[in-house]
Amino acid sequence: MLGQLRGHARRRRHLSRGRTAPQPRLQPAAGVSTGDLVERRAQRGDAFSSALYSPCARYRYALSREWVDGPRILYVMLNPSKATEAQNDPTVERCERRARALGFGGFRVCNLFGWRETSPALLKRAEQPVGPDNDSVLRQSAAWLGTTGVILCGWGVHGAHLERGAEVADLLRRTGRPLRHLGVTKDGHPRHPLYVAYAQALLPWQ
Repeated sequence: MLGQLRGHARRRRHLSRGRTAPQPRLQPAAGVSTGDLVERRAQRGDAFSSALYSPCARYRYALSREWVDGPRILYVMLNPSKATEAQNDPTVERCERRARALGFGGFRVCNLFGWRETSPALLKRAEQPVGPDNDSVLRQSAAWLGTTGVILCGWGVHGAHLERGAEVADLLRRTGRPLRHLGVTKDGHPRHPLYVAYAQALLPWQ
């Protein structure tokens, strides 16, 4: 899904009629060595789902769900936990429900850190928590939004680890895509979507 997305709308129309159509392979950015990233796909109800992993599967760089043509939302949070192309965890479940309630046609989850871990404390013990392809996938995912999508930042207080929150905020601003948040912590970090009510509007983040 990263890179060229020609024929994607036609594929979704085929799926809506119950027909199976070939899916495009996610492509790395030109000139970037990815170590042959692994894409896995699944159909979840009305949504086509895909996820992008490192060959060792310890890093998950992107997780996408798309159900209709329309604007997309990119969530940028702390790090991946247990969600896969076939299954939601509590955070991704809330992300999907929020995206649907706001009228988006799909969403993608990326993170400050690509390392798959269930606990921020354990994440901080990882020797290389970011992952060699994380920033490249973040840039490509911003492009995946097209002209109508938005980026929702929501990594919470643990974004201070390795000053990664500030680093990624700068990376995202340089993409030119609009940044949104659901409120900020006392230290200025964008609040994590898991802990914010669905009624909270998306706020511009300057």
